[in-house]
Amino acid sequence: MAKKSPFDLSKCARPNILALEPYRCARDDYKDNGTNILLDANENAYGPGLELANGVVNGLEDDKTANLHRYPDPHQTELKQLLCNLRNTHHHTTKSLKPQNLFVGVGSDEVIDALLRCFCTPGRDKVLVSPPTYGMYAVSAQVNDLEVVKVPLDTTRNFELRPEAINDALSSDRSIKIVYICSPGNPTANLITKPDIQQVLEHPTWNGVVVLDEAYIDFSPEGSSLAEWVTEWPNLVVMQTLSKAFGLAGIRLGAAFTSPEIASLLNNLKAPYNISSPTSALACAALQPKNLAVMRRKRERIVEQRDRMIRELPKIPGVGSFRGGAESNFLLTEILDRPRSRGGNPSNETALAVYERLAETRGVVVRFRGKEVGCLGCVRITVGTGEEVDKLLQEMRTVLEDIYRNGSNGEAEDVKEQDANDIIA
Repeated sequence: MAKKSPFDLSKCARPNILALEPYRCARDDYKDNGTNILLDANENAYGPGLELANGVVNGLEDDKTANLHRYPDPHQTELKQLLCNLRNTHHHTTKSLKPQNLFVGVGSDEVIDALLRCFCTPGRDKVLVSPPTYGMYAVSAQVNDLEVVKVPLDTTRNFELRPEAINDALSSDRSIKIVYICSPGNPTANLITKPDIQQVLEHPTWNGVVVLDEAYIDFSPEGSSLAEWVTEWPNLVVMQTLSKAFGLAGIRLGAAFTSPEIASLLNNLKAPYNISSPTSALACAALQPKNLAVMRRKRERIVEQRDRMIRELPKIPGVGSFRGGAESNFLLTEILDRPRSRGGNPSNETALAVYERLAETRGVVVRFRGKEVGCLGCVRITVGTGEEVDKLLQEMRTVLEDIYRNGSNGEAEDVKEQDANDIIA
């Protein structure tokens, strides 16, 4: 019989890891069973932006994946040049991005973590976020034993950034090293204005890095990306991903555009072969002209369905206003405690009931966001295919009708005849 070990996990592991609240998604609750309509994670419902011929990806050379017994290219110069070609639009500067301006990682999450490890000392430094925003900024900060300073977006002005408040926080606390700005916002779907970002970059005394997360930028109007702007600002980092508009969430490829000096630091601290050969090959293929055209065609279909959702969702009694913007592949939508004709107000109880019933009884998975700043009663809905949007609209109406008739807990409520007519209209 083995002797009792003196090991005590509660005393061995780092306290900040023991206290960590992990990032959660709707699929922690509702798995992909092959039949669910998944409108929760902002994936591209139309699939990869890749042209297939007899099952082979157009632009994917055979030798790219033939040598899997060899380690991948540690520098990824070809991939970086293709990313530069994509973002050298000269909408914001006459200067051009070069591979020296890039770090590529295993999704944007590696970029987020690498920046923290590069600039922040655990237990001492801090990062600043503007909620509601992407949850992994705070999770990664906690993993690295960093305090998170929160300067919420202006919920009275459609989730605009508050650059004056951010600058005040930076002036009063020199331990803040990184400011994360998500544009288009998640879950708000609105672009942060260039002047607001510039105001933070122009802080007269702060010595830190502004990280602009543009994961959804390809769903925004042409010229919205500020990636090439890193050639003008030495402390600007612009993160992007192939997971969204490119429909390649499964290959896990993220990128950080920044100054050559910062890019060099990030490349120095990464694992030597962090990007696999298949990932690199698929990413390079996706950035070829023929496949970029495929991506853009699918993106237009998403935009068409997004516009349709903007038109049709408000026709469902119980669906309130859209919060934020519409510059992404999802919408943040209020759910009301009763039909609009009865003076309904945004309700977390009703929104949570809609979220659960859609997933558990209707096979449609969206994302409940009601606990975030300024998002009372909100669900975030990813734009799906035409058929998926058909299903969403039908089931959303059915679920809300049932809730208003029987209550969120299944108990009957008093609904007048005129209200019932409004429900089924």
